[in-house]
Amino acid sequence: MVDLYLVSALLIATLVFLASNRYPAHVVLMAALSFLLISGVLSPNEALIGFSNSGMFTIAILYVVVAGLRETGTVAWLSRLLLGKPKNETSALIRLLIPAATMSAFINNSPVVAMFTTVVQNWCKRSGFKASRFLLPLSYISILGGTCTLIGTSTNLVIDGLMRQSGFKGFSLFELSAVGIPISLVGCLYLLTIGQKILPARTGTCEQFQNVREYLLEMTVEKNCELAGQSIADAGLRNLESLYLVEIIRGKQLFPVISPDTRIEIGDHLVFAGAVESVIELRRIKGLTIASKQVFKLDSQQQERRLFEAVVSAESPLIGISLRKARFRHRYNAVVLSAARNGQRIQGKLGNICVQAGDTLLIEAAKGFLFKYRNHRDFLLISRLENSAPIRHTHAPRAIIIMLLMLVLTVTGIMTLLQAALLATGALLLSGCLTIENAKDEINYSVLIVIASAFGLGAAVQKVGLAALLADQALTLSQNNPWFLLIFIYFTTTLLTEIITNNAAAIIMLPIALSGAESLSVSPIPFAVAVMISASASFITPIGYQTNLMVYGPGGYQFNDYLKLGIPLSLLTATMALWLIPQIWPF
Repeated sequence: MVDLYLVSALLIATLVFLASNRYPAHVVLMAALSFLLISGVLSPNEALIGFSNSGMFTIAILYVVVAGLRETGTVAWLSRLLLGKPKNETSALIRLLIPAATMSAFINNSPVVAMFTTVVQNWCKRSGFKASRFLLPLSYISILGGTCTLIGTSTNLVIDGLMRQSGFKGFSLFELSAVGIPISLVGCLYLLTIGQKILPARTGTCEQFQNVREYLLEMTVEKNCELAGQSIADAGLRNLESLYLVEIIRGKQLFPVISPDTRIEIGDHLVFAGAVESVIELRRIKGLTIASKQVFKLDSQQQERRLFEAVVSAESPLIGISLRKARFRHRYNAVVLSAARNGQRIQGKLGNICVQAGDTLLIEAAKGFLFKYRNHRDFLLISRLENSAPIRHTHAPRAIIIMLLMLVLTVTGIMTLLQAALLATGALLLSGCLTIENAKDEINYSVLIVIASAFGLGAAVQKVGLAALLADQALTLSQNNPWFLLIFIYFTTTLLTEIITNNAAAIIMLPIALSGAESLSVSPIPFAVAVMISASASFITPIGYQTNLMVYGPGGYQFNDYLKLGIPLSLLTATMALWLIPQIWPF
């Protein structure tokens, strides 16, 4: 009885800390798990059971598979191909929602939103739209798309792992499509109609703080460049907010005044001015390469190079002389791509720039540059730019084939999802689509700790009899009616998801749902599906689901925006799910 009260108090305290959002979710849940282990409520094997769960490992491996698709430019290429150049917001939203939902069904939705957020921001800048009109619908549709398959969201994989662990048959890859596709279609229709009238046009963080450091960069249009043959307007280079096309150099001809109808030709040198984040995006366009010939004389291979920002110190031997005379490349085995002073780009030929203390240099160098020079007297500060690794565009067909083979092996039942994902990861690494360094960096360890720790908390809820007690109360409230119990389970899980996190809510509620089904002597499957859908369908708060939080800053949203747009969508999803689930999986 003491353990029951202890776990109940701990559960309430955990929910309060998670809801307060003062501490990271993985810290709170790890602390709760540690308390259960130290107090003796759980044995080491029971407490650490989540760390050996196949669902958690599957999620980790899928992060790596998605990284392979992104690092080869596959996702960015698909995004640009599908998004295109819409004429109005409605057609733009259609072109965003459909591919995002489709991709989220086969790729974990958190990486999909992470990849699409940057694409949407740049797309909106080119098209003159506000990113806030698209990013929250992007998060919502990716959540709904994730409910269509077993691999679409980590919650589905976690519940599937728990069901198998409890001795029940797991779910097939497309089994959830029967309920996931209808609720996704209804959600999409809502976002295209009522949702468009609700969403405000807000200013995101990127728009508020753009051009903190501005650089000038010259890019060359190669033979395989996707921009070749397009006009400046069609390529989306005319009205960039944080990036400006200064001029085009074609042979010995200079175009300082550029018409929107000017065609981009192979061999053109495009001179851009803009913020550092936009410079990174330029390098990710297929066939658009840095024009400086110095870059190709560096000792390191193209795939081993990264972008860095370095602030020149007052003690640096570079001060007072030009970059050419300083022989920068020979001195540091690095090349200066551009330079900024007091946040503004420095005009004139790069090699003739006379360096001053405090100048910020945009540098391309081998990835070990940071560790070699971070404590060097020549620089006050060196930082590596995130996502600055060159894209392996030539490897994209390999990555697509590997991904398709993984899905075929899973669908046909030849391999489990974990086995197929491990095989795909090995193939991506061996084929050069992905490096071990990038694979390691792409795994979201905090999400995995949340899931593994929540498993231990769920085990404690079940072990001390709290799950059975809560199930009995739920049965009493539902008058021993499986329909009422299903409704109760669904909305309780939804409430917990909005307060804490989706995986933690699912793991806590599943034992209660299974206990209730056992007491009524009915099938546990509809209740497990209800937990899956309701734990994923988090639309009302930014903290309930990771993708909602990911678009909070970039979209410049307020808490009320989630309430206004999310409550009707949550009710629509619940109505559809509670109507369909008992028909597809009878009690």
